[in-house]
Amino acid sequence: MFENILPTEADTLRHETNVEVLDVREAHEVATGKIPGARHIPLGQLFARLNELDQNKTYVVVCHSGGRSALACEWLSERGFRVKNMVGGMLNWEGEVE
Repeated sequence: MFENILPTEADTLRHETNVEVLDVREAHEVATGKIPGARHIPLGQLFARLNELDQNKTYVVVCHSGGRSALACEWLSERGFRVKNMVGGMLNWEGEVE
């Protein structure tokens, strides 16, 4: 199972040592701006790139509006990853972007 968190919580969490933001949007979406320091792995590539993720970290998963990130969280949590879904996605993000 995974937890849904608000963008304000995600903004606080992303500064913790063992937490990483995982952006599962497509490249053209990320080109419009992403959360600073976020790792970009499009949802369609997630299974093929699981080896790039560390099971000792917690991932805050982000997409455009929260749907794809919830699906990614479901898949990742079933595989033993600690994940949190940022509800509302980048549509609700009010922090800085790069």
